[in-house]
Amino acid sequence: MTLAAATQLAVATNEHLASISNTLIYSSMAVYTLAFFAYIAEWLFGSRSKVARTAAALTADGARKTAGPAVTVKQAGGTAVLERPQVVVRSASGARDVPDGPGAHGGDVQGDLYGRIAISLTALAFLVELAGVVARAASVERAPWGNMYEFNITFSTVAVAVYLTLLALRKNVRWLGLFLITTVLLDLGLAVTVLYTASDQLVPALHSYWLYIHVSTAIFCGAVFYVGAVATILYLFKDAYESKLQSGGKPGTFATSVLERLPASASLDKFAYRVNAAVFPLWTFTIIAGAIWAGDAWGRYWNWDPKETWSFITWVAYACYLHARATAGWKGRKAAYLALIAFGCWLFNYYGVNIFVTGKHSYAGV
Repeated sequence: MTLAAATQLAVATNEHLASISNTLIYSSMAVYTLAFFAYIAEWLFGSRSKVARTAAALTADGARKTAGPAVTVKQAGGTAVLERPQVVVRSASGARDVPDGPGAHGGDVQGDLYGRIAISLTALAFLVELAGVVARAASVERAPWGNMYEFNITFSTVAVAVYLTLLALRKNVRWLGLFLITTVLLDLGLAVTVLYTASDQLVPALHSYWLYIHVSTAIFCGAVFYVGAVATILYLFKDAYESKLQSGGKPGTFATSVLERLPASASLDKFAYRVNAAVFPLWTFTIIAGAIWAGDAWGRYWNWDPKETWSFITWVAYACYLHARATAGWKGRKAAYLALIAFGCWLFNYYGVNIFVTGKHSYAGV
């Protein structure tokens, strides 16, 4: 085979792999959509549950409790009646030691079934999307992080991987599923419509092993920061809900149905803090790795490029949040607002700087 023929074969193979990658990404979006509807069904059936709909029995200690309906099982002509254990849904007015809610399924068996189906579909969509990312990498013969399209599909894949890993570790994060899949679909929709870029090679300065180290950690940090941001937003809603109950107010039916199934505000606050605190050292390493890579590629470790500047601003914002969160006077809502500001800095660094700001890291013209 001649050199020209070999080159043509390689180009044709890469184009075929790119086509396969696109097909797999679209297929994953279809499965994510099915998962989205399954999560919706979980929440809808959960809203019909007695646990999620009513908490009428007041106990002496002020906590509101409700027992689910008895489970009846027919056995060989006889009937065995099994009582469900009591489930604490929320505290009564005047108390803030609110226990975690029953979850998106609201204690409803059918709602729980749809939730399990949603998780299975999410895992399937993750595997399909991961295959699409791998096919994209094979088509360009490098790590698939050379433009915003590749960054987006990898980011959403890692975000779902974080969620599934937490589930595998038996963490109470099923409530995150609907919110995660909604944003993943938006992210992939943006990637395939606005940010799509044909397979191409990197500029010479980016051919370095630091690409695998620096960009992979940046993507992972962003995915974990996203999970922390969702928990923070839900914390603000749940905290307002609990405060209204504490003051004797009566939240609306929709707010009650949704929010009393979520973990308590204290649990959400703790989860968001631990997630952000755990990944912050890795974000620090990401910035240091980027500086080392810049020194190798451009001869200077720090040049106040817009991407470098906003990465540092994001680091400062999260450092302020963690410091404030560790200080007694800044726990709760004030610290949560700082966390959202920090994540807003990360989002601007992700989209704004890459697309709209001119610099060495700019992906303008994606």
